[in-house]
Amino acid sequence: MTDWIGETFTSDAGWNHLLDLVDVGDRMAGSAGEREALELTRDAFADAGARNAAIEEFEIQGWERGDSAVRDATTDEPVAVGPNECIALPRSPSGEATGEFVDLGYGVPEDFEADLEGTVVMVSSDTPDSVDRFIHRREKYYRAVDAGAAAFVFANHVEGTLPPTGSVGTADDPIGAIPAVGVSKETGARLARRNEGDDLTVAVDCETPTATSGNAVAELGPDTDEHLIVSSHVDAHDLAEGAMDNGAGTATIVEVARALAAREDELDVRVKFAAFGAEEVGLVGSSVAAEAADRDAVRAVVNVDSNVFGRTLRLDHHDFDALEATAERVSDRFDHPVATGEELVPHSDHWPFVKRGIPGYMVSGETEGRGRGWGHTHADTLDKLESRNLREQAILLTELVVDLAEADASIPRRDTDEIAAALEAEGKATGMKLTGDWTF
Repeated sequence: MTDWIGETFTSDAGWNHLLDLVDVGDRMAGSAGEREALELTRDAFADAGARNAAIEEFEIQGWERGDSAVRDATTDEPVAVGPNECIALPRSPSGEATGEFVDLGYGVPEDFEADLEGTVVMVSSDTPDSVDRFIHRREKYYRAVDAGAAAFVFANHVEGTLPPTGSVGTADDPIGAIPAVGVSKETGARLARRNEGDDLTVAVDCETPTATSGNAVAELGPDTDEHLIVSSHVDAHDLAEGAMDNGAGTATIVEVARALAAREDELDVRVKFAAFGAEEVGLVGSSVAAEAADRDAVRAVVNVDSNVFGRTLRLDHHDFDALEATAERVSDRFDHPVATGEELVPHSDHWPFVKRGIPGYMVSGETEGRGRGWGHTHADTLDKLESRNLREQAILLTELVVDLAEADASIPRRDTDEIAAALEAEGKATGMKLTGDWTF
């Protein structure tokens, strides 16, 4: 029967949930806004027809933004201040640091081989095409820390006076070692032109209270021990609506839950929905869930993060052959393009499961260029998204989940040694060891 396709393409459930999420305001991990978003998502799962909808709480190290600035150390006059000039990176420590300003350009590993002791270093959010892997913000931050830098400035590569955010710190030591701020591309260019070699002060004011986050969960299908996990993250950085990252993903899995409720008799194994909290500060909610999970009982994870902006779904399958085959089968069945990737993506909420060898997708939207675009900036707003894309993607993902939930579906796990070897081969291990993300 195909009635569910028409119903999904005309449904407002997912889009209305997205509207609710972006209108919450601040959904920072551990905030009242994140709690409201978790409650909205729990209720949306229940309204979609899923059972046992609940919030599973856990404690986190909170982080609350204050003011931040980059100032001339001699005159104490600001050279970058205010929401469109300079913002603190979450989990930056509170305090001030002064040093010679050094623009490291892209901030690739060899750039940190210079004498940077006591300096204020600036790096771009981009990675050059000459480097065969994306170099994450946190790797650049910890390379600066290891090189003895006094402070870290993260400059956006996307135009539009948009300072980027993104957390620093590690799971074992959530608050970073040196003050860290983000500045826009335009501010970064001005700093590089005017202030190279000058003494600058980076100032960050923040609070770090203990806070409570949680995961909104629900389920559909038979009450089997073996199960699939369909996930997203409900938190967002405090400086924007978090429409793409990741209101869109959470709205999509709500729509998938509604569609699957109408096809529940086709599910041969249980499907667990999880809208994780505290993703943006270190994948905390999904890590809590993955540590509690029976590895052998999780058939696969379908994690949706930062989709809808691009019309074409991207399914990174982490070289699980059965997941690649399922994605291609669904694409062929609907004669609808789907992009796939086999390299490991050690970010977002699939990763705590995949690193244990559990098959998992990272589901996003296909976009041009490297980086997040408007994600992690003030410009991650609802007007960039289209309801058509959400509905189309929900249809494809619903079919994907039904295929994965078939009784005879075989999705072999990967040995964790194989996962570690792949990370080494792909050049990702060095950065992960530096940032404290290496658990093998």
